[in-house]
Amino acid sequence: MIRIQNVRLPLEYTEDTLMRLAGRKLHIPFSQIKSVRLRKRSIDARKRDAISFLATLDVHCDGEKRILAATRKDRDITQEIDKPYRVRICRSPERPVIVGFGPAGMFAAYVLAKAGLRPIVLERGKPVDERMADVANFRVNGILDTESNIQFGEGGAGTFSDGKLNTGIKDPRIRFVLETFVQCGAPDEILWQAKPHIGTDRLTSTVKNLRGLIERMGGEIRFGARMTGFAQEDGILRALTYVQDGKTFEIPCKNAIFALGHSARDTLEKLHAQGMLLVQKPFAMGVRIEHLQEQMNRALYGKFWDHPALGAADYKLAVHLKNGRSLYTFCMCPGGEVVAAASEAGRLCVNGMSNFARDGRNANSALLVGVTPQDFGSEHPLAGMFLQREIEEKAFRAGGSCYHAPVIRVGDFLKKRVSTEFGKVRPTYTPGTAFASPDAYLPEFICDTLRIGIPEMDKRLRGFADPDAILTGIEARSSSPVRMVRGEDLSSSGIAGIFPCGEGAGYAGGITSAAVDGIRCAEAVILKSGGTV
Repeated sequence: MIRIQNVRLPLEYTEDTLMRLAGRKLHIPFSQIKSVRLRKRSIDARKRDAISFLATLDVHCDGEKRILAATRKDRDITQEIDKPYRVRICRSPERPVIVGFGPAGMFAAYVLAKAGLRPIVLERGKPVDERMADVANFRVNGILDTESNIQFGEGGAGTFSDGKLNTGIKDPRIRFVLETFVQCGAPDEILWQAKPHIGTDRLTSTVKNLRGLIERMGGEIRFGARMTGFAQEDGILRALTYVQDGKTFEIPCKNAIFALGHSARDTLEKLHAQGMLLVQKPFAMGVRIEHLQEQMNRALYGKFWDHPALGAADYKLAVHLKNGRSLYTFCMCPGGEVVAAASEAGRLCVNGMSNFARDGRNANSALLVGVTPQDFGSEHPLAGMFLQREIEEKAFRAGGSCYHAPVIRVGDFLKKRVSTEFGKVRPTYTPGTAFASPDAYLPEFICDTLRIGIPEMDKRLRGFADPDAILTGIEARSSSPVRMVRGEDLSSSGIAGIFPCGEGAGYAGGITSAAVDGIRCAEAVILKSGGTV
């Protein structure tokens, strides 16, 4: 197979266009090409009057060796051999246990099931269909189920997001993750989009289908099962305890993957009390910012703002400021909405999500400031988590102590006054909102950084500091404030047999990187169990 990079495509292209451009690049006739497929496609909007796609193509054709020899000086043309990810069968009778069924836990379970190890998954939340009903009840009526919400349940926090799969890591396992999602019902285009996304509406069925694959290979998922601790002997894991339906159970195991997610705060407290090695980790906090999606489309795509091939525009911004802090956008949701993401009573936090079509009226993004251990005010390993809780409680009170989110117009925030009415942008958050300034719940250094940084971002993206844009608080769960220390073999430092994994353990950031970390931890368990990867 021949791979061609940096192929520029018009916004309206066909399969014939791909064949013709590939032939031109390889200096061969159209008839010599057997097939062309997109490997990657991104939008090049650097020149708003000449927007196009930039693509990587995989080409099968006659005489590939001769063509490669003739084009050897062209760095955009290479020979590629697909190396599918494979899992070796492991004959060990020991059943590993996975705690958590978010992206890390799901893919750990999938790989272990493919290896023949029949994993057992403990998930404190509910199956996705029941979870959807609980999330809807919270969003409509403000009734929070602390065990079934946007954070806890089948699929993890990523299920109620944009389903973003782009990641900054480079790992050959990424292709396996994407192909598995497609196998389970995700759209085919995630295999070639530069910024792939599934959408919340399609993720729910995708994760359910992945569960089905795991179960058909002998895996077992126990919902409503919250881990409460572990038993060890001479620093070696012997068993886990969990609560289900009000009863306490002990499950013997020699290998357990802890894919807890970033919001299992009560579990982290119990692990710390039992002596598991945890350390502080930097994280970020801030607010969600909402604009009209049409405004972002016009700012980023110019005269092509409504071109159907481009869809809803997204952005990624970061500014380094004179106060020594940085402000950056994260988890941008085109055509999406801000959602209620609380998981603890009396504490409020928000997140963003989009459906696959991304056809909502507003665009939203997290607007975050880095928080370091120096900001925590304590050397306790869970000090960052305690800070999150404290600020989420303040946000809860600022919104009226009823899970209404505190909101403010950007123009009023920059002028240090509280809003009294909305402009052209209306908040999408439910169950409701209340006017309040971030000064009422966020630390001063975060508010100062927001006030300095938003106008700076406006210099890079016209309209970002629109006075009618809405800030909704609080975004506090972008990443874990804790790291569960592990060694080179991925096993916990201090308790052999426990494998800290994914976002909650401090080793991933997003669906894809968490899934990859789950696969790596599964591989470590397979090797420990006598198999080969």
